Amino acid sequence: MGEKSKSIFGNQMKEKVYKKAVRTKKKNLRKFGDDSKKDYTLSIKKNPHIGDSLGVYNVYVGNQPLKGEEVTDETGFDREKGIIVGNIRMGFGHYRISMAMASAAKALGYTPYWMDLNGFPDTTCTKVISAQNELYSLGSRLSKNPIFNRLVWEPMNYEGFRALSYNASDQKNAELMAPVYKKVPKDIPVIGTHVWPAQAAVHAGMKYVVNAIPDNWPMALHLSEGSVHTIQCKNSYLGYRILNGMNKKHVCNEMPADSLFYTGHYIDHELVSNIEEDCAARLRRKKEGKPMRFLLTIGGAGAQKEIFAEIIRYLIPYIEKKKAALYVNVGDYKNVWEELLKEIPQLKKLATEHFDNWEDTEKFAEAALLPETEVKGIHGFYHKNIFEAVYATNLLMRSCDVLVTKPSELAFYPVPKLFIKRVGKHEMWGAIHSAEIGDGTLECRDNAHTIQMIRMFMKDEVLFSQMCDSIMENKKQGIYDGAYKVVKLAMGMKN
Repeated sequence: MGEKSKSIFGNQMKEKVYKKAVRTKKKNLRKFGDDSKKDYTLSIKKNPHIGDSLGVYNVYVGNQPLKGEEVTDETGFDREKGIIVGNIRMGFGHYRISMAMASAAKALGYTPYWMDLNGFPDTTCTKVISAQNELYSLGSRLSKNPIFNRLVWEPMNYEGFRALSYNASDQKNAELMAPVYKKVPKDIPVIGTHVWPAQAAVHAGMKYVVNAIPDNWPMALHLSEGSVHTIQCKNSYLGYRILNGMNKKHVCNEMPADSLFYTGHYIDHELVSNIEEDCAARLRRKKEGKPMRFLLTIGGAGAQKEIFAEIIRYLIPYIEKKKAALYVNVGDYKNVWEELLKEIPQLKKLATEHFDNWEDTEKFAEAALLPETEVKGIHGFYHKNIFEAVYATNLLMRSCDVLVTKPSELAFYPVPKLFIKRVGKHEMWGAIHSAEIGDGTLECRDNAHTIQMIRMFMKDEVLFSQMCDSIMENKKQGIYDGAYKVVKLAMGMKN
């Protein structure tokens, strides 16, 4: 297989870079243990939250699932139509991509297996990832401090993760993650929706690995040599092919042509297949003067509460006059909702809470799609379970008019979008791409511009209708077909 920390696509790393990568691995071994010789159990069970809707089966390695989820030993994979979606929870974005892949796999007649490398607490793999996740979440929260953001967070997310030397260290750490694949049949295709599940699969000897790259800013962080890489946007293609700027001013050896493919956006089948119907409903509500429905959705690091508060304060008079309605999904951050209630006294009397009741959330989302339903007031959503916390946004997205989000993975979704301030400079390119294809605003980096855009959405006829038209045109061009294409690519490698 070769030493992937010494040479990355034929680009030799300096000896000090390699030695640092080795030291990092040894440090993690001392801290989290060496389980390379362990023979972990492997079991499979239908996902109790999105199993029915997306056809997803959970893969459990070395640990029992949550209380109440009984598992049979080694029920076995579907060797013909099975496909593994390898992921981690680091924010909500990677889970969201995984759900899109699972949805597309089910729609194409395959069986998706959900393999969360951050979900096996007995393993060194999960211990390493959990520690990194805690650091990333802390950084996201600290990024609200403008000094920390300017001097540390943005440079790290933009240039630090861009360097090949960073990938060298990641490859060494990925060797610690490989044991979780030990009992997985090596001929089942794997789609990694974060680079670590893809790297770990390659190190474990999985034969057919696709590395579904998120975001839209080429970084060596996302490289998993030995897998096939996919991207959502054509403008990042050359940045990856030539590894642009990933070794400072040096010209890098390029990636082989057959290791990088443009697929389009990674979007759920349920959303793609209903684009025309949903956009027509949005335009109809606008024409009839119905309350404009805004969906505020918080990211996995929970860092947008202050902006949410400003938006809610501005919208309350319009909500009271039935000119606007609001969905607020705080994910699994109930504390964010509680803090909003304290800061905005009017919120409680206007709000209906849909808390930790998945059946209620599904019923609300279904009813909101009906032409005769007029959504009023403010609706708050909170779900303790991570699957429900993330997927609630997908359900609510179809019936909302405008999605208000930072330009993360949601930047690629087929709904009119208002982009609030990013968390990490790499996210900037998601907003740029969305504005270029006409389905989202520019990034609003302060509250004043965010409020300006909300006002325009409500009062301006052109902006909103143009976005809906662009979304329908983008669908015709296949821009939102990325998840289908990734699944077909993964299964095609095997066949």
